[in-house]
Amino acid sequence: MLDNAFWMIAIILSVNIVYVAFNTVRMILTLKGRRYIAAVVSVFEVTVYVLGLGLVLDNLDQIQNLIAYAVGFGIGVVVGSKIEEKLALGYITVNVISSDPNKPFTKQLREKGYGVTSWYAYGMDGDRLAMQILTPRKYELKLYETIKEIDEKAFIIAYEPKQIYGGFWVKQVKRGKLHP
Repeated sequence: MLDNAFWMIAIILSVNIVYVAFNTVRMILTLKGRRYIAAVVSVFEVTVYVLGLGLVLDNLDQIQNLIAYAVGFGIGVVVGSKIEEKLALGYITVNVISSDPNKPFTKQLREKGYGVTSWYAYGMDGDRLAMQILTPRKYELKLYETIKEIDEKAFIIAYEPKQIYGGFWVKQVKRGKLHP
Protein backbone atom coordinates (compact mmCIF):
# COMPACT_ATOMS: atom_id res chain seq x y z
CA MET A 1 0.00 0.00 0.00
CA LEU A 2 2.80 2.43 0.89
CA ASP A 3 4.60 1.53 -2.33
CA ASN A 4 1.50 2.49 -4.39
CA ALA A 5 1.18 5.80 -2.52
CA PHE A 6 4.84 6.61 -3.24
CA TRP A 7 4.44 5.92 -6.94
CA MET A 8 1.26 7.97 -7.12
CA ILE A 9 3.04 10.93 -5.50
CA ALA A 10 6.03 10.54 -7.84
CA ILE A 11 3.80 10.36 -10.92
CA ILE A 12 1.71 13.39 -9.91
CA LEU A 13 4.83 15.39 -9.08
CA SER A 14 6.51 14.48 -12.37
CA VAL A 15 3.41 15.10 -14.46
CA ASN A 16 2.94 18.56 -13.01
CA ILE A 17 6.60 19.47 -13.48
CA VAL A 18 6.27 18.54 -17.14
CA TYR A 19 2.94 20.36 -17.49
CA VAL A 20 4.18 23.65 -16.02
CA ALA A 21 7.42 23.46 -18.00
CA PHE A 22 5.35 23.08 -21.19
CA ASN A 23 3.13 25.94 -20.03
CA THR A 24 6.11 28.24 -19.50
CA VAL A 25 7.66 27.41 -22.85
CA ARG A 26 4.32 27.89 -24.62
CA MET A 27 3.85 31.29 -23.03
CA ILE A 28 7.33 32.41 -24.07
CA LEU A 29 6.81 31.14 -27.61
CA THR A 30 3.51 33.00 -27.79
CA LEU A 31 5.09 36.23 -26.53
CA LYS A 32 7.90 35.85 -29.08
CA GLY A 33 5.38 35.54 -31.91
CA ARG A 34 5.98 31.85 -32.58
CA ARG A 35 2.30 30.97 -32.43
CA TYR A 36 2.37 27.76 -34.49
CA ILE A 37 5.11 26.16 -32.41
CA ALA A 38 3.25 27.38 -29.30
CA ALA A 39 0.08 25.68 -30.58
CA VAL A 40 1.93 22.35 -30.97
CA VAL A 41 3.42 22.67 -27.47
CA SER A 42 -0.07 23.43 -26.09
CA VAL A 43 -1.38 20.10 -27.38
CA PHE A 44 1.17 18.27 -25.22
CA GLU A 45 0.68 20.71 -22.37
CA VAL A 46 -3.07 20.18 -22.08
CA THR A 47 -2.72 16.39 -22.43
CA VAL A 48 -0.26 16.26 -19.54
CA TYR A 49 -2.42 18.69 -17.53
CA VAL A 50 -5.57 16.59 -17.86
CA LEU A 51 -3.70 13.41 -16.90
CA GLY A 52 -2.16 15.02 -13.79
CA LEU A 53 -5.33 16.74 -12.67
CA GLY A 54 -7.28 13.53 -13.22
CA LEU A 55 -4.91 11.62 -10.94
CA VAL A 56 -5.33 14.21 -8.18
CA LEU A 57 -9.12 14.46 -8.53
CA ASP A 58 -9.50 10.67 -8.48
CA ASN A 59 -7.58 10.59 -5.21
CA LEU A 60 -8.69 13.74 -3.39
CA ASP A 61 -8.85 11.85 -0.11
CA GLN A 62 -5.05 11.61 -0.18
CA ILE A 63 -3.62 15.01 0.88
CA GLN A 64 -0.12 13.97 -0.20
CA ASN A 65 -1.35 13.85 -3.81
CA LEU A 66 -2.51 17.45 -3.62
CA ILE A 67 0.80 18.46 -2.02
CA ALA A 68 2.71 16.62 -4.78
CA TYR A 69 0.63 18.49 -7.37
CA ALA A 70 1.42 21.86 -5.77
CA VAL A 71 5.13 21.10 -5.31
CA GLY A 72 5.31 19.84 -8.91
CA PHE A 73 3.78 23.12 -10.04
CA GLY A 74 6.48 25.12 -8.22
CA ILE A 75 9.31 22.95 -9.53
CA GLY A 76 7.80 23.16 -13.01
CA VAL A 77 8.09 26.96 -12.94
CA VAL A 78 11.82 26.64 -12.24
CA VAL A 79 12.30 23.92 -14.88
CA GLY A 80 10.33 25.91 -17.47
CA SER A 81 12.35 29.05 -16.84
CA LYS A 82 15.60 27.06 -17.15
CA ILE A 83 14.41 25.64 -20.48
CA GLU A 84 13.52 29.14 -21.68
CA GLU A 85 16.96 30.36 -20.60
CA LYS A 86 18.59 27.62 -22.70
CA LEU A 87 16.39 28.35 -25.70
CA ALA A 88 17.25 32.08 -25.40
CA LEU A 89 14.73 33.13 -28.03
CA GLY A 90 14.76 36.65 -29.38
CA TYR A 91 17.19 39.50 -29.14
CA ILE A 92 18.61 41.78 -26.50
CA THR A 93 19.52 45.43 -26.85
CA VAL A 94 22.34 46.58 -24.62
CA ASN A 95 23.13 50.23 -23.99
CA VAL A 96 26.69 50.78 -22.86
CA ILE A 97 28.38 53.94 -21.65
CA SER A 98 32.15 53.84 -21.45
CA SER A 99 33.97 56.35 -19.31
CA ASP A 100 36.83 56.38 -21.82
CA PRO A 101 35.71 57.51 -25.30
CA ASN A 102 39.20 56.75 -26.67
CA LYS A 103 38.94 52.98 -26.18
CA PRO A 104 38.48 51.10 -29.48
CA PHE A 105 35.20 49.74 -28.13
CA THR A 106 33.07 49.94 -31.26
CA LYS A 107 35.71 48.39 -33.50
CA GLN A 108 36.35 45.46 -31.14
CA LEU A 109 32.65 44.68 -30.79
CA ARG A 110 32.03 44.87 -34.54
CA GLU A 111 34.97 42.54 -35.19
CA LYS A 112 33.21 40.01 -32.96
CA GLY A 113 30.03 40.33 -35.07
CA TYR A 114 27.90 42.55 -32.85
CA GLY A 115 25.72 45.27 -34.34
CA VAL A 116 26.88 48.53 -32.74
CA THR A 117 25.74 52.10 -33.09
CA SER A 118 27.89 54.55 -31.15
CA TRP A 119 28.01 58.25 -30.41
CA TYR A 120 29.88 60.60 -28.14
CA ALA A 121 28.10 61.78 -25.03
CA TYR A 122 28.85 64.00 -22.09
CA GLY A 123 28.41 62.67 -18.58
CA MET A 124 28.76 64.17 -15.13
CA ASP A 125 32.52 63.63 -15.14
CA GLY A 126 33.27 64.40 -18.79
CA ASP A 127 33.25 62.81 -22.24
CA ARG A 128 31.79 59.35 -22.72
CA LEU A 129 31.25 56.86 -25.52
CA ALA A 130 27.64 55.67 -25.70
CA MET A 131 26.73 52.55 -27.65
CA GLN A 132 23.67 50.57 -28.51
CA ILE A 133 24.34 46.92 -29.25
CA LEU A 134 21.89 44.39 -30.62
CA THR A 135 22.52 40.64 -30.28
CA PRO A 136 20.61 37.35 -30.12
CA ARG A 137 19.87 36.47 -26.49
CA LYS A 138 22.01 33.36 -26.76
CA TYR A 139 25.06 35.67 -26.98
CA GLU A 140 23.98 38.00 -24.15
CA LEU A 141 26.32 36.71 -21.44
CA LYS A 142 29.23 36.52 -23.86
CA LEU A 143 28.57 40.16 -24.82
CA TYR A 144 28.69 41.24 -21.16
CA GLU A 145 32.01 39.44 -20.72
CA THR A 146 33.42 41.14 -23.82
CA ILE A 147 32.26 44.57 -22.62
CA LYS A 148 33.85 44.04 -19.20
CA GLU A 149 37.12 42.90 -20.82
CA ILE A 150 37.26 46.15 -22.78
CA ASP A 151 36.06 48.45 -19.98
CA GLU A 152 35.38 46.98 -16.56
CA LYS A 153 33.82 50.28 -15.46
CA ALA A 154 31.32 50.44 -18.34
CA PHE A 155 27.73 51.25 -17.43
CA ILE A 156 25.38 48.65 -18.95
CA ILE A 157 21.59 48.63 -19.37
CA ALA A 158 19.85 45.81 -21.26
CA TYR A 159 16.32 45.37 -22.52
CA GLU A 160 14.44 43.15 -24.92
CA PRO A 161 13.11 44.82 -28.07
CA LYS A 162 9.67 43.75 -29.27
CA GLN A 163 10.20 44.44 -32.98
CA ILE A 164 13.28 44.92 -35.13
CA TYR A 165 13.15 46.24 -38.69
CA GLY A 166 15.80 47.11 -41.24
CA GLY A 167 19.45 47.89 -40.85
CA PHE A 168 22.70 46.19 -41.74
CA TRP A 169 22.73 43.95 -38.68
CA VAL A 170 19.30 42.39 -39.26
CA LYS A 171 20.42 41.34 -42.76
CA GLN A 172 23.54 39.70 -41.27
CA VAL A 173 21.47 37.71 -38.78
CA LYS A 174 19.06 36.51 -41.46
CA ARG A 175 22.02 35.33 -43.54
CA GLY A 176 23.43 33.47 -40.54
CA LYS A 177 26.64 35.50 -40.53
CA LEU A 178 26.58 36.55 -36.88
CA HIS A 179 28.75 34.36 -34.67
CA PRO A 180 30.14 36.39 -31.74
